[in-house]
Amino acid sequence: MSAAEDAIAVVLAIGSAEELKPLTAARASAAVPFGGLYRTIDFALTNCLHSGLRRMLVLTQYMSHSLHKHLRDGWSVFNPEIGEFVTPVSPQMQAGRMGYGSASDALRQNAYILERNRGDVVAVVSGDYVYRMDYAAMIDFHRRASAAVTVACLPPEDPQRDPALPVLGVNGRDEIVSCHHPPAAAGLAGHAASMGIFVFNKEVLLKTLAMPIITGTSSLDIGEALLPELLGKARMVVYRFGGSAGRVSQDRYWRRMSSLDAYYQANMDLLHVESPLDLYQADWPIRTYQPQSPPARTVPGKSCNEGIFVNSIVAGGTVIAGGGVNHSVLFPHVRVEDAATVENAILFSGVHVGEGARLRNCIVEKYVRIPPGSRIGFDEEVDCRHFVVTDRGIAVVPKGYVFEPAQAREKVRASS
Repeated sequence: MSAAEDAIAVVLAIGSAEELKPLTAARASAAVPFGGLYRTIDFALTNCLHSGLRRMLVLTQYMSHSLHKHLRDGWSVFNPEIGEFVTPVSPQMQAGRMGYGSASDALRQNAYILERNRGDVVAVVSGDYVYRMDYAAMIDFHRRASAAVTVACLPPEDPQRDPALPVLGVNGRDEIVSCHHPPAAAGLAGHAASMGIFVFNKEVLLKTLAMPIITGTSSLDIGEALLPELLGKARMVVYRFGGSAGRVSQDRYWRRMSSLDAYYQANMDLLHVESPLDLYQADWPIRTYQPQSPPARTVPGKSCNEGIFVNSIVAGGTVIAGGGVNHSVLFPHVRVEDAATVENAILFSGVHVGEGARLRNCIVEKYVRIPPGSRIGFDEEVDCRHFVVTDRGIAVVPKGYVFEPAQAREKVRASS
């Protein structure tokens, strides 16, 4: 039996991610599309699947319909008759409780589910991060270390570090001896930066959740609310991310979609000649729901221009009909019409780019129809009148946006 087979995973997907609006206006942050095909939560669930964790509770709350539908369509692959499951759990409102106030509160409200499930180890991970990791290697490390809690960590100077997560003080045996929270955590060299990935002995976790401790206020608050309660009372150790243990190739990529710019950059990272996130390891495929789509293709447009794409991710059902796509990520069933150009852009499913339109440095939500001749990403002042524009100048067109004829003309004038 592998180290993970007798463990249960809790995947936290409760965040509203205000920083990602309008992408999270109608979906949970864990359900945000990524990389032309996936949802963000697919990475945590895939890590569980390939690590041998076949019992997963997905704690959901905010705008959960899209996420629940994705779990149903893409992750109904387990056999409950042999104890396997992926089960979404919304707040149960027991004993007068309301919705999940934080990650630790969500665990507390579902302690009864953990208690009645077999196994002595609980892996708690976030559904909001993009990374690949063999949890079985971490659970094996946890058992061999005879630890009560193991926390996956990055070096504190790692540029991938999430400043919202604590920096942990460790001794020479990698035991956790202190928890430093932002902004006090800044500049603590020689410490370890939490990745928000935890392995708990179930008994220790349940006892801690039963204590009358102050619950945090964040979807990332486990290091704030639970770990300090265990300092000096239980053996807690750090697990260094990106070591040689485990079956997954060590690309050492880990990103939280902490802003629209961070989300945009993580997608653009996939377009490097050698992507820092390996989506192509044959024995570690990222599982997701894929609709039945015809292959992507290019065709000549009305003016006999040949459709073309360069250094781009182009999903099934996409047709580039005489347009040009460069350094962009296109989700399924996008259509780019004659003489239209798309560059440095992310187009969600069903986007239609009209003839002669020019798009660059933008994110376009599902099913938006870009009128012929429109311009997006060429004049920030004009874009700001209609869309969210990020600090880096990325225009974000929301789902359901309808261009008015006068707006399309305005964009033509602005680019002429």
